[in-house]
Amino acid sequence: MATMAQPYIGGQAVIEGVMMRAPACLTVAVRRPDGAIAVREGPYRSKWSKKLWKLPGFRGVAMLVESLTMGFSALQFSAEQQMTEQELAEEGDSGKMAVAISTLLALGLFIALPQALASWTAKGAGWDLGLTDTGFHVLIGGFKLLVFVGYLFAISQIPDVRRLFQYHGAEHKTIHAYEKKLPLTVQNVQMQSTLHPRCGTTFLVVVIVVSIILGSLAAPLLMPDVEGWLGQVALLAIRIALLPLIAAISYELQRLSARFCTAGWRRVFLFPGFLFQKITTREPEDDQVEIAIAAMEAAAWRDRIQDAAPSGNDPIVFASFDRFREVLSGDGSLSASRAA
Repeated sequence: MATMAQPYIGGQAVIEGVMMRAPACLTVAVRRPDGAIAVREGPYRSKWSKKLWKLPGFRGVAMLVESLTMGFSALQFSAEQQMTEQELAEEGDSGKMAVAISTLLALGLFIALPQALASWTAKGAGWDLGLTDTGFHVLIGGFKLLVFVGYLFAISQIPDVRRLFQYHGAEHKTIHAYEKKLPLTVQNVQMQSTLHPRCGTTFLVVVIVVSIILGSLAAPLLMPDVEGWLGQVALLAIRIALLPLIAAISYELQRLSARFCTAGWRRVFLFPGFLFQKITTREPEDDQVEIAIAAMEAAAWRDRIQDAAPSGNDPIVFASFDRFREVLSGDGSLSASRAA
């Protein structure tokens, strides 16, 4: 499947499935409750394609917004594939409400709560730490890591989340096999690692480190001599406002680490991210690997032909992975299945 000019393909785990993104397309493959495979694929053109959004500093923000948008769409599609027609009809606008609630929960859990815990701890321990002190921001970062790890461990106990983490592992394994230009068989994919240097979990670890540094630098400049509850609110507002800059810097740092730190002693810089990936990835089952391979092969096919074949919003459904392979290997095209 792969050639010397193979495109970069990245991915994300979704509910009972995997999303794969190539430069010119986006594909989601999902296992339905009856065992069939639903594949939604088609060309993809970034809304952030202007030169400005490809420059260092700007591309990190574009990547974050685009990834969140694509990720939500893929998750919504994968959830719909698990529903009956009646459940779909009753869903309504619950998806938008879920996004709003999730955003507020994330801000409260990973920004407001660590700051509150740092303040209570400093006060309870009798430490003389002002809101602009570097030590206070290091304490916030420590609690942010603690909350993050606790959250991951807590949700990993949920059976559905454990399956999501297995699909996350299948996604990483498939990308490794693809990047090594191996034939995408279940056996070849299962031999790969579940850890990958460009993983979003690693990105979140980098975000925490960068937020400590930027917070300790920005707070003294923007809120000198401000303390008390007003200072707490001002600091919280500053930390939220810094999120785009934090994302931009974190993205560039992860790009550098993924490019230059994958061999030799420099792999030590990837170690913290890999530790967190040990929580968010699990060894997948063979049928989960099949889904990741289907998403990868559909993405690679669409990236090759781009607009030369019809596309649409309705998924292509295959009775089994063998049927998917049969269609793709027959004429090297998924077009006939969509036309049918």
